[in-house]
Parts: sequence; C-alpha cells; structure tokens
Amino acid sequence: METRKVQVTGGSTFTVSLPKTWATDNDVSSGTTVEFYPEGDELLLTPERENRRQEGTLDVSGLEDEELMRAVMTMYVSGFDVISLEAGRITTDQRSAIRDATQRLVGVEVLEETADSVVIQDLLDSSELSIVNAVTRMRLIAQSMLEDAVTALIENDDAIAEDVIERDDDVDRLWLVVSRIFRATLRSPRAVEELGVSREDCFDYHSSARQLERIADHAVKISDISLKLKDLPTDVADAIHGLHAEAATVFEGSMDALFAEEATDATRLGHEALAGVVDIDEHTRRIDDMLRDLEPAQAQSLGLIVDSLSRSADYGGNIAETALQKAAPRP
Repeated sequence: METRKVQVTGGSTFTVSLPKTWATDNDVSSGTTVEFYPEGDELLLTPERENRRQEGTLDVSGLEDEELMRAVMTMYVSGFDVISLEAGRITTDQRSAIRDATQRLVGVEVLEETADSVVIQDLLDSSELSIVNAVTRMRLIAQSMLEDAVTALIENDDAIAEDVIERDDDVDRLWLVVSRIFRATLRSPRAVEELGVSREDCFDYHSSARQLERIADHAVKISDISLKLKDLPTDVADAIHGLHAEAATVFEGSMDALFAEEATDATRLGHEALAGVVDIDEHTRRIDDMLRDLEPAQAQSLGLIVDSLSRSADYGGNIAETALQKAAPRP
C-alpha cells in the first residue's frame, strides 16, 4: 500500500499523483486516459482498456475425453472469448471431445479447424449477460426437474425420468455462465458496472447457483433410480410425495428470499425456509422407519431417494442463509 495526499489545483480541482511503479507496469504515462469506478466510499482506478475480446491458447497434447472437455470449460469460465486449442496433431477423438464441450457451453461455436489446432469462439456479448436472469432460469429448471423426478418415481413413468436427465445439461450450461460472469466481476470493475450488480451480490448469486446445480443433480439421481424401480407401496409413495412438497416449499421460500427487494421480506422468508429444513429432518426419519419393512434392495433405493430430497432441502437452506447475509446491514 502507498499513500498520497490530495492537493488542490486551480482553486477547485482535486488532484493526486499515481505510484510510478504501478504506472510504468501498466503503461500509464502523460496523456494516458484512466477510468474511475466509484463503489460506495471507495474509488477504483484502472487504465482505459479497449473492448477487445480476450484470446487464449491451450496446449491440448495428451488430453482426451472428459479431461479435454473440462480444460475447454475452464478456459471459458476463466473469461476467454476466443480459445485456440493446439497440439502437434489434433486427433479425431479430440475434435469430437471439443465439439461436445462447445455443446455444453452457451453461445460457443467452432470458428476454425486445422490439422494442429481448433479455434472456438464465444459469440455472445458478455456485457449483455445477466447473472440474475441466469440464476432465475436455473431456479425454474431445477424446480421442475425435482418435481418431475418425483412424479416419474410415483407414476412409474420412464419418459418423464429420461426427460429430467436430459434437462440437467441446461442447468450445467447456465451454471457455467454464472461462473464466467462472477469471475469477470472479480477481474474487472468495468464488468461490475456493465452488469449493474455489486460484487457482493454477484457472490451471493454465484453461491446460490451452485446449490441449484446440486439440486438438479439430485433430481437426476432420483430419476436414474426410478428407472430401475417398479410400483411403490401406496403409503411410501404418499410419504415421498409429502417430503417433496416440504422440500419444494423450502426451495421456493429460499429463492424468494434471495430475490426479495426488501430486507425485511428477505429476512422473514429466509428464517421460514430454515425452519422448514428442521421439519424435513423429522419427516425423513419417519420415512426411514417405514422403509425397514420393505425388501432390502427396494428399501436401499428408496432410502437414496429420500436422502436426495432431504439434501435438496438442505441446499435450499444454504440459499436461505445466503439470502439472510445478503439482506443484512453492511458495514
């Protein structure tokens, strides 16, 4: 940290000098334009940057399948708009993995292919992305996935179960979009200004989006198990239906708290959601007692489903805690 005294020039203009080392490292000299971004009682300064797209290069030699796909997604989340994937020779399997990776990303397409490289590009304007819209969309999809997963289980409907599993890709795409936006706000005050959401709120939305992604994963888990199960005993089906209703109430209340405009509403909704988590724990124990009378394999599978619903409620509780922190007074 360095300190500077504010001086007055011309009788009315406040001026302050810049540390020379910082200025030299960032190519700031006489005549350079700098940008100021006010954040509460702080003022952030950065050299003026052109709105050019960020380009990155990645050596994919030896990377295959999921490892290669994860590498591409990591570059995307890190904020690169144009990604050059290079190797001595790009194999057919690598090209296939790269195409699979682009299909899991929003707005990304293959721009150019040669024998030793594949260039992919994000075609979306990052300044037009909304973290609030992305999280809202994740909420709607995760909510419907969990509801349909339980419906598929109770009604023994394999078509619904398979549809739930397919929808998980949509949640994963949005999760990566949220992660990309969040990381951009950590790097650049301009990204915060363009987004119109504070860094703290972005952190809260990013944390909540992670919980939504996990809820969607549990919906997939329930659907996978339901594909292997036959008709359920009526009392067990009713109990699971009731457990889902309670978990859904926690989920909805926590998300309403997160998006509440008034702090008093967010606080009330958040506490109500957390109280619901406690009730679900008791409901879960009662269902576990019912399962002891079933055939062991079926009881084990249904136990996993009950656990997934309970965990989904816990994730809703995590969102409620985030909403309470978001609504709390800030120092």
